[in-house]
Amino acid sequence: MGNLNKARIVALLVPAALVGGAYGFQYLAGLFPCEMCWWQRYAHFAAIALAVAAFVLPGKRLWVGLAGLAILVSALIGGYHAGVEYGWFKGLTECTSTISFANGADPLKAIMSAPIIRCDVVQWKIFGISLAGFNFIFSLLGAGAVFALLGRKG
Repeated sequence: MGNLNKARIVALLVPAALVGGAYGFQYLAGLFPCEMCWWQRYAHFAAIALAVAAFVLPGKRLWVGLAGLAILVSALIGGYHAGVEYGWFKGLTECTSTISFANGADPLKAIMSAPIIRCDVVQWKIFGISLAGFNFIFSLLGAGAVFALLGRKG
């Protein structure tokens, strides 16, 4: 398997795994995303779409490179978010909320009972690293792998 094919696979699997993990924490562990968590996911959604394009459209190298760039953007947002969580600097936003009007629920009651998810509070961590911190690490490594593979001949 050539390096371009390896890069395509990494560019697809890294953001897919990270988004899958984020949704797992959300729906299985009840950790709702804050606004900056969504920003990280948006970059991964773009990376997934660009990586899929690399499998079906001409100019595969360009699409893989753009997917790697989107993964890098998610890493940078994750690093920024982790810094906000750890109190290293103040964030642009501090909280958000998840509201559902499912099954004809009372909108006012839904708004009043919606959880407020703060971007500057760590919801979960292991070894002192938050989910945003892990996204920074894994996305940075993934983007680095994509770019390293693209830079190799073969």
